[in-house]
Amino acid sequence: MSRKEKLLDRLLSKSADFTWDEAVTLMKQHDFTLVSGKGSSRKFAHKKTGVKVLIHEPHPGNIVKAYAQEDLIQGLRNAGAIK
Repeated sequence: MSRKEKLLDRLLSKSADFTWDEAVTLMKQHDFTLVSGKGSSRKFAHKKTGVKVLIHEPHPGNIVKAYAQEDLIQGLRNAGAIK
């Protein structure tokens, strides 16, 4: 199983210790770019479809909240990256 597949499995299982760095890596592997916003707001934009996912970068910790993981999953689905 590749690292990309492992990260996707962790996201889909809504892992309680899924980190921001893992989220950024996974989204980039699926052709999303990261755009900074105001404060901790971050946007992932899909290069081909234009699908956007707006979430907040976790702070002071590094663990992505369950609702943000759901937003990432939905964004990947909307872009056609996963089923």
